[in-house]
Amino acid sequence: MITTLLVANRGEIACRVMRTAKAMGLTTVAVHSAIDRDARHAREADIRVELGGAKPAESYLMIDKLIAAAKASGAQAIHPGYGFLSENADFARAIEGAGLIFLGPPASAIDAMGSKSAAKALMEKAGVPLVPGYHGEAQDVETFRAAAEKIGYPVLLKATAGGGGKGMKVVEREVDLAEALQSAQREAQSSFGDSRMLVEKYVLKPRHVEIQVFADQHGNCLYLNERDCSIQRRHQKVVEEAPAPGLSPELRRAMGEAAVKAAQAIGYVGAGTVEFLLDARGEFFFMEMNTRLQVEHPVTEAITGLDLVAWQIRVARGEPLPISQDQVPLNGHAIEVRLYAEDPDNDFLPATGTLDLYRESTEGPGRRVDSGVAEGDTVSPFYDPMLGKLIAWGENREEARLRLLAMLGETCVGGVRTNLAFLRRVVGHPAFAAAELDTGFIPRHEAELMRQPGELADAFWQLAAELYIETEPAKVRSDDVHSPWSNRAGLRFGMPARIGVHLTCNGENRLVRVDEPAIQREPAAGGVRKPKAIRQGHTLYLEWDGELHAVTAFDPIAEAEASHQHHGGLTAPMNGSIVRVLVETGQSVEAGATLIVLEAMKMEHSIRAAEAGVVKAVYCAEGEMISEGTTLVELE
Repeated sequence: MITTLLVANRGEIACRVMRTAKAMGLTTVAVHSAIDRDARHAREADIRVELGGAKPAESYLMIDKLIAAAKASGAQAIHPGYGFLSENADFARAIEGAGLIFLGPPASAIDAMGSKSAAKALMEKAGVPLVPGYHGEAQDVETFRAAAEKIGYPVLLKATAGGGGKGMKVVEREVDLAEALQSAQREAQSSFGDSRMLVEKYVLKPRHVEIQVFADQHGNCLYLNERDCSIQRRHQKVVEEAPAPGLSPELRRAMGEAAVKAAQAIGYVGAGTVEFLLDARGEFFFMEMNTRLQVEHPVTEAITGLDLVAWQIRVARGEPLPISQDQVPLNGHAIEVRLYAEDPDNDFLPATGTLDLYRESTEGPGRRVDSGVAEGDTVSPFYDPMLGKLIAWGENREEARLRLLAMLGETCVGGVRTNLAFLRRVVGHPAFAAAELDTGFIPRHEAELMRQPGELADAFWQLAAELYIETEPAKVRSDDVHSPWSNRAGLRFGMPARIGVHLTCNGENRLVRVDEPAIQREPAAGGVRKPKAIRQGHTLYLEWDGELHAVTAFDPIAEAEASHQHHGGLTAPMNGSIVRVLVETGQSVEAGATLIVLEAMKMEHSIRAAEAGVVKAVYCAEGEMISEGTTLVELE
């Protein structure tokens, strides 16, 4: 019997699992790190247990602490969510050994599919087509070099125990292999506690199509249609949809039956996903099986009307699947986008900070928002930067796409850089509307999808000044409300009133003068859309050309301090920890050389020399936590 459920995760997935658990009458238990004490998932749970620490290795990856938390809270079952320990067989075994229920497959199934290498060997025996590659035990660079030469470049390095783009590198040339392998191994060790890698041929222009499978404890297994997850960057999914556009019923059935056979071959139980590469000829190749609930499961729920978390709970209780394969619904079309705290203008580097503004789109028929944050929350450098997901359903794909565009237009985030405007450009792109999908979509359309940074137009500054003044709290003299000093209008005897305001935005600053009549603007009419503008304290968030810009009053003191940076200094692009320092004072370096390796949100980022020079000073050390903007190395 399950009456109390502990969710061994955080953020969006913890909130989503608890929502269904509460609807089923269960008591929910949240675990949290020391810095997640006030996080949304901890606030929403019935019971919360602190694990301590900040990094995942000190909190969400501590098996003993998680099991102790379950026992202390009276939980009979543990849901792993996705990421962290969700595909860790030792975790599943430890839960079973403690007399608790794991809401996932048996540890033996995780062992079989948790290693990409073992899974590929298993699929090869089952006759499922594989992408050419090396999945062996030897992990030295020479073995990978020989395998890559045999396969032919470009090749893809992948963590055998991982997913979500962690520990994954595309290598175009032999000369880059050693460095890429070392970096991928470090990422894999940091994210999954397992540095083992595989290498396979990098298939050009493939589609990423995956099959949702579900099995119970009585030998029943079925597939719940498919999802297309081809829109990716850095091998991380950005947009997912169901069903896959253009997939014939015959191909759907072939892929679905192959996925079910794979699950049955390992005695699978619960929710799982079998991922395939699909080429233009309709041939599919097995990639991996994720032995957990996927991030993109809501689009499957939208087209089937099923609650997959509720199914997980019922299967864990020993109940059989409620329907058979021929009863699986497929109604309409659903599209999901992932909202990340990241900077598209800076190679999608993760962003951190406080969500000074966070407004979600309204929910309703065909509209769903799964999120793990709220206004005022802090996005830390220790965890995945996803804020939430927006899911739209429609009778057909175009209806779902237009509904999703409307939802994106209603969403507002300020204080932290996000990919919100980028998502709007992707979903609004003609090629996406035409379902011209493959994993190279974003690089191919980069010119239209990426914002071209440049000076803001005069019209922007004029509108920003008017709105900044209009939304500025009035400062009235309490002793004389009729005094001219009680009015914010710029009094000029014999001339129209004018106000001057000095503003800054995106590193630019401008002194703008506004005539008093211009401030008294009439509401938008005649089909002109009213500009989206939200005032939060001293910041005005103003939408312009699809981007939400933060406008504040210019501070000359802060500007002067910023100008006194180290000349030639290379600064940290985000908060994080230093994992490698590759140079020392006095060393000569070539342009493009890696100087520092920074880890943030479970991924590594290299700080490289923009030009050749000599290292004048190094201001950081390995293991040190640093803040965004900190000078790391000075070159001359």
